[in-house]
Amino acid sequence: MQKTLEKTAPTKRPATKAQPAKRAASFARGVHHLALCTDDIKKTTEFYTRVLGMPLVHALRVPPGLGTGKGNRGNPPYEEIRHYFFDMGNDSTIAFFEIPKGKEPAANRNAIGSMQHCSFVVTPKRFREIEQRLKTNNIAYIGPIPQMPGLDGIYFIDPNGIRLEFACQAADGDAPHVIECCTQSKTEALRELNTLPGVNQAWLTEMTANLPD
Repeated sequence: MQKTLEKTAPTKRPATKAQPAKRAASFARGVHHLALCTDDIKKTTEFYTRVLGMPLVHALRVPPGLGTGKGNRGNPPYEEIRHYFFDMGNDSTIAFFEIPKGKEPAANRNAIGSMQHCSFVVTPKRFREIEQRLKTNNIAYIGPIPQMPGLDGIYFIDPNGIRLEFACQAADGDAPHVIECCTQSKTEALRELNTLPGVNQAWLTEMTANLPD
């Protein structure tokens, strides 16, 4: 059964906020890939390609000798497991390791160190399309619902129990600007940051240095 909430009109983003004269550049350039786990790579491949429209771009087996012992470089400790990559847009990928069935417990997405959910940004057209894809494939979802000013989301679960979101900034049309949509003013951020224990003015000034006044 599909689980939907009452539709709401896309939220409007407030007028563009004044940007600081000089924003410190992030050290990274974005996500290269998210590496997640599955125990059924075939079902996962079908879901991400057929339902979510994320083409398979690379299918490999981890070379022998890298699963255990000194050759392991941080990947799951199983020999010659499958590792598939899918195009999630904007020159970045989502990848899955296939863990042997029964070898690992199902994840608790709310556990410390776990991924609570993964959110993909889409244009309004794609936002409507993904909702239709979920309906067509009889996949339960929640939304669209407003998340913050200018941002609406649809939530659902993939075959591995991973919670996913498709996020839309309707006011941006075909050119979403995620950082601009999310950026608060110093005053707005300080309202929350001041509730943290053990902070002082120097810390607050440092943490909000790149926010507009």
